[in-house]
Amino acid sequence: MASFSSGLVRPHSSKIGFLHRMLDAMVILFSLVISLHVTRDLEFAGQYAQAGVWGALIFLMIGGARNLYSSWRLVPIHEAVAATLVVWFSTALVLISLAFLSKTSPDYSRMAMITWFLLAPLFLAIVRVGLRMFLNALRSNGMNTRTLAIAGKTKLGREVVERVERTPWLGMRFIGYYDDRLAKRDCKHEASDAEGVGRFEELVTLARDGKVDYIYITLPMKAENRIVELVNALSDTTASVYMVPNFFVFDLLHGKMTSLDGLPVLSLHESPFFGVDGWVKRLEDILVASLILAIIAVPMALIALGVKLSSPGPVLFKQRRYGLNGAVVEVWKFRSMTVCEDGAKVVQAQKGDSRVTPFGAFLRRTSLDELPQFINVLQGQMSVVGPRPHAVAHNEQYRRLIRGYMLRHKVKPGITGWAQISGWRGETETLDKMEMRVKHDLEYVQNWSLWLDIKIIFLTVFKGFINKNAY
Repeated sequence: MASFSSGLVRPHSSKIGFLHRMLDAMVILFSLVISLHVTRDLEFAGQYAQAGVWGALIFLMIGGARNLYSSWRLVPIHEAVAATLVVWFSTALVLISLAFLSKTSPDYSRMAMITWFLLAPLFLAIVRVGLRMFLNALRSNGMNTRTLAIAGKTKLGREVVERVERTPWLGMRFIGYYDDRLAKRDCKHEASDAEGVGRFEELVTLARDGKVDYIYITLPMKAENRIVELVNALSDTTASVYMVPNFFVFDLLHGKMTSLDGLPVLSLHESPFFGVDGWVKRLEDILVASLILAIIAVPMALIALGVKLSSPGPVLFKQRRYGLNGAVVEVWKFRSMTVCEDGAKVVQAQKGDSRVTPFGAFLRRTSLDELPQFINVLQGQMSVVGPRPHAVAHNEQYRRLIRGYMLRHKVKPGITGWAQISGWRGETETLDKMEMRVKHDLEYVQNWSLWLDIKIIFLTVFKGFINKNAY
């Protein structure tokens, strides 16, 4: 345990933060120069130079307040880019407000300003990605590293170390486990071994000497007194300390820390669509559904005519499904069968099913029977992307057989989803197939982001419509 932090960049982190700020300021000014040139061939002078300087200063102030220039090495790149975009658009709102209040907005070219407001975040995002790639390359080669120690040689501690070793681009260099109760941890004290075990007092000494950067406490939750003592001792150091509770005993659904009147609590089963994320998801649904309905209006009319002429019965089939929070909603589809089953027992369509009409078979294979559900999206009953809704009878059947099945209803059902583009579409004649579909649905809920929705929509175009398992 004699090896500690090394690397060319680590001793100059404050300088890197300053250089990063200067780089962002240059990117903002450069994007304004480009915008002025490509729109009206204007010069970067006078009021435009003032706008550029104010924009850079406001961006740096807001960015500093939102910790944009602190360490982001443990944060996924898409989150770092998203935080940068939020800061820039906040800056743009401040600039627009200042121009309005000072009555100087007529002095600026609207086209040039709009181009700047759109071009700057693009360049800032490119710079963020480029810097991350550069630093990741340095870290993978042993530079710009940070030392990591584990307090508690437990199964969870070994899991943390394994994940760190699988991600060398994080630049986290493991220096050893520290645990006072060696006998109970089933390990020997080998102080000279980089992966051996030292005492808590040794860990505190290293932290006070500035020789360890990150400390992950992986003690069992029942060791409350020992955890408190260790955290209090480490409060006299500058090390970054993280608690890794053993929550793997639970199935966390978008688990996150929150508070109840100042009392910290952990959500175990929660929807990801609260607050701003809920607004983003609803706006996404309205925009995408409106655009698609405008494109498919004529094809839908032709399909409706085909359904009517090919077999007797209604054009639309409305079936009760479980929606958000388990509430029952009516999902619309073009009728593809000679029956409209919606009772206590619903038999899934099978290969060669006599209930499916010839035209209906074509609609089902190509997913065209699902098109009316974009109307359900505009009504707020469904989303464009989400877990596919099952018949109420199937929900009641599988909720008793698959643990966590109903957690997929923490979000609105979708027209397409992660399970569908992953190949789990169509008949689920075995329990294993339904379990895999539910597994992918819960993965979507746990990992939701706007970018994931865009990815699913994009992949649906190529692999989500036609499926050999859809009968």
